Amino acid sequence: MRIFCSFEGGLLYTRDSSNLQYVTSSSMLLFIYSNTLTAAHVSGVQCGSAHFSALQIKAFAKSQVDYILGSNPMKMSYMVGFGCKYPTQMHHRGASIPSVGALPSKVGCNDGYSSYYFSSQPNPNTHVGAIVGGPDSNDQYRDLRSDYSHAEPTTYMNAAFVGSVAALVAESKADCPSQLWQLTGNKKVADYM
Repeated sequence: MRIFCSFEGGLLYTRDSSNLQYVTSSSMLLFIYSNTLTAAHVSGVQCGSAHFSALQIKAFAKSQVDYILGSNPMKMSYMVGFGCKYPTQMHHRGASIPSVGALPSKVGCNDGYSSYYFSSQPNPNTHVGAIVGGPDSNDQYRDLRSDYSHAEPTTYMNAAFVGSVAALVAESKADCPSQLWQLTGNKKVADYM
């Protein structure tokens, strides 16, 4: 009996278009569910003939976070700016059009579309932290700005992902501020404002 659909690489699969919206939400809920089972001293849950312990549920949720951050067949992070390989042509106007500092002239709606939308160049602005829609149904990702189903970031993907990362940080014995310091290359939060 098949419990859920997943890619060969282990990513939960719901549908081809912007699949990571379902993955980020599901992983956050699985972390919450696993923690709830543990707090209630319940060993796990029965799903048909399969039994899943709270630890297995948490491990699966973590595997989804790991996949998004680069532990996948493409060996790329689906979070822009994280790791060595990540989307460079995110479907996002603010990332796709040069900043006012680089291009002081006004860029109208039609100008942005005709001049930058189909450009094969990487986005001039790296939208660090944005999570794109993710791989297609074959576990592949084409880094194309025009492929909005896979290259578009959304706040609801990132919001749910923050919940999963918060669960991992809460579980960790590590010192959060020093980890953040390392992840940001020793920059202070004020450096980003």
